[in-house]
Amino acid sequence: MCPEPNKRAYMGQLEHALEATTNSSRHSCLYECSVMHHRLSPRQHRFSYRLFYLCIDLDEIDGLDSRLIGFSRNRWNLYSFRDRDHLTLTGGTIKENLIVYLKQSGIDFPEGGRAVLITLPRVLGYIFNPISFYYCFNAQGEPFCAVAQVGNTFGEMKPYLLPHRGEANLFHLVTPKHFYVSPFSGLEVKFDFRLRVPDEFLAIKIDDIEGSQRILLSTLTGRRVALTSARLAWFALKYPFLTLRVIFLIHWEAFLLWLKRIPFHSKAANAHLQQGVLNPHSSIAEKNR
Repeated sequence: MCPEPNKRAYMGQLEHALEATTNSSRHSCLYECSVMHHRLSPRQHRFSYRLFYLCIDLDEIDGLDSRLIGFSRNRWNLYSFRDRDHLTLTGGTIKENLIVYLKQSGIDFPEGGRAVLITLPRVLGYIFNPISFYYCFNAQGEPFCAVAQVGNTFGEMKPYLLPHRGEANLFHLVTPKHFYVSPFSGLEVKFDFRLRVPDEFLAIKIDDIEGSQRILLSTLTGRRVALTSARLAWFALKYPFLTLRVIFLIHWEAFLLWLKRIPFHSKAANAHLQQGVLNPHSSIAEKNR
């Protein structure tokens, strides 16, 4: 076996070679990330894991389908992107649905504007997306809003609109959750979103607030790498069965929380507090009619 310093040097050379691959895109990229969750109350529980996210310019998806080996739009592949896995307000494309959602929220998408989506891909056809992020820019490249699209294990999703305010590159929103994300979190908890505009680094922070107390801290941080066929092939080895691993880890950590006797909330309870949900599960669809 290679000595550890030589091994690190070899991995660095491999990373550089992958970055040099020429079939990358103008705005789309990958972020190699670390996810951290730290529950503070009623009992301490902390875990973290590594993964990668796609960062896709919504105007480049078809070009990525054409250029990248192992990536497809609305077709099966090693990695695939399906419009229906995201906002589904119309039968159109993901960008058309985003524009409709923003219009319904009082925001007109500007002529010449663009949007990027940070999300997990389907892996060998399987998808589970705990959270995705849209960042919207005007024709001059200035960010004007963001959307956090939160999903759960029931196939539901809920978008949260973050207007651009405060620091130049920070979207910030504190809002009632009113969405069943976890059986160990109440529906009246508030989300505190802090989303920095992604550049060479990704920095996202989401806290759960109950009353005046922060009970759960979550971060998603990472660095930008080129979106190339070679990089996707390498990540298939480095992060095998990515989305299956994510859903497994969620259930494993839920089991550990159950062992710690964290209070449990039923999905069907308080259906009236589960508001603005897309693809509502049968447990609340009838009650919210």
